[in-house]
Order: sequence, then C-alpha cells, then structure tokens
Amino acid sequence: MSELNFLKQTNFYRGKVRDVYTIDNRLLVMIASNRISAFDVILPKPIPYKGQVLNQIAAYMLNATKDICKNWLLETPTANSSIGYKCEPFKIEMVVRGHLTGHAWRTYNSEKRTLCGVALPEGMKENDAFSTPIITPSTKASEGHDEDISKEEIIAQGLATADEWQQLETLALALFKRGQELALKQGLILVDTKYEFGKLGDEIILMDEIHTPDSSRYFYADGFDERQQKGEKQKQLSKEFVREWLIENGFMGKEGQQVPEMTEEWISTISNRYIELYEKVIGSTFEPKNVSDEEQRDKISQALERY
Repeated sequence: MSELNFLKQTNFYRGKVRDVYTIDNRLLVMIASNRISAFDVILPKPIPYKGQVLNQIAAYMLNATKDICKNWLLETPTANSSIGYKCEPFKIEMVVRGHLTGHAWRTYNSEKRTLCGVALPEGMKENDAFSTPIITPSTKASEGHDEDISKEEIIAQGLATADEWQQLETLALALFKRGQELALKQGLILVDTKYEFGKLGDEIILMDEIHTPDSSRYFYADGFDERQQKGEKQKQLSKEFVREWLIENGFMGKEGQQVPEMTEEWISTISNRYIELYEKVIGSTFEPKNVSDEEQRDKISQALERY
C-alpha cells in the first residue's frame, strides 16, 4: 500500500499493521493494511483481506460498546479505513484476561504466581477461567517490545493518575463483559483482549481496534468444558496460531532468528482463518472488497470534508 496524501494533512505514521494520517492535528485516518506482525516483527508477506477483517470487526465492536464508553470512531469510508478523533493516548495497554492463556500461562508455567502485580491462584491448568477477569497492563512501546507493568508502577510513573486508573479499570472490565456477551451469542468465548484509551479534553475515550483477532483471543464455547477436563488443546480463533507456527519453526522475534518461509498455501490458510473469525464474531458472510489506492484516497477525502 503506497502512502496517500490528504488536504490539511499534518502527519503520517506507518505502524506495524496500519497507516495513520493526522488531519489538521484534530482527526486521524487509519488504514488497516494486510501486513501481519507477531513478536513485534512485521512478517515479510501480506495476508489478503486481513485489513478489511480487522477494520470491519473493530467498527462493529466500537458501535456495539459506545453506550459504555465514548470512542474515537466517526465513520468507515472504505472497507479497510476509519476516520476518528485524535486523542492524547495513555501510554499503556489495558490487557484483560478471562482465562489463563498465552503470556499469562507461560508466566504461570514458569512457576511465577504474580503477573503485573496481580496474584494468580494456585492449582490452575492452561486455559482455565479466572473466577473474575484480571487486568494485566503493559506499557505501549513506540518501538520494540511492550513490557508488563503493575497498577502501582503506572501511577508512580505518572502514566495515569489514581483517579484515571480507576476509570480505566472500570471501563476495561465493562467493555470485556460486553465483549464476552457478544461472543457468547455467536458460540464463542472472549478469552483475553487489550484496550487502548486516550483523552479528548478531559474525557476518557476508547481508541484503536477492539475485539479483533489481532487484539483478542476467542475459544469455541461448544466442547470447551470437555476439552478442559480431558486436558486437550482448546479450539481457538485468534492470531495465536501464527505465533505457534513461528515458535515451532524457531522464531520468537529474537536477535539472529529468521522468519520461516511463508508459502502461498500458508498465506491462504491465515487469510481464511481471519475471514472465519469475522464470520463467527459478526455472524454474517464476509464480502471481500478490493479498493485501489486512488479510490481509497477519493472516498476518504470526500468523508473528511464533512468534518
């Protein structure tokens, strides 16, 4: 995807998976690319329709949660673009976990019983549900790896005041509860996710994508209990299968490691898994849209005129 240009554009930033344009220091245009990242590394080949999947799930979920927390989104002029408010971001990610999975399980399995200052109960198995969801925040690194951080460290470092933290915690847990309810209607379990917040004036605003396969993990609800009892792997919809493939092929983003070859067949598999997640989460058939750079720029420019 080539860089576009817009009237009153004041900044451009190419992230790991999105191109972000600042307009008049007041609005953001986010274009979700087909780039895919894992272990904070952009993998060498794009995944067809991934950007559209992420953008449309995020828009759906932001609209389904705006009664809980005002969010940054104004509109989605094309299938893989969004326009919204530019906020002053909190430099933390609010990671909410309903189950002992992924990074939390790897920490637990290494005999540690504290994660981000949160005590983890004894006697848990991988993928077991916590009695109530926990929040394990991380710092939002501009480059390199995000780092685990505790509530106390966040307040001490001035990343949020005690009052702001209280609001962020309340909002994150309420959003996660709504996400779980929406998932369950579709036969899924929202396992864990992350939220990013910012401020617009004095108001706390939900930013970025939410409840997408890049920011969340889903299990199939059907058969979950039986699989747990038998100690079997859970059937999941998330980006974790890409991370697992990389780990199996000796790559975890560390120095000197090479990204394994991505065959056309494997790229097609990843694309189909993203589309499957879209259809499961949204509950409707995915309609692929191919938009040229010129059409993308024209439609976004027309939309920007309204603001």
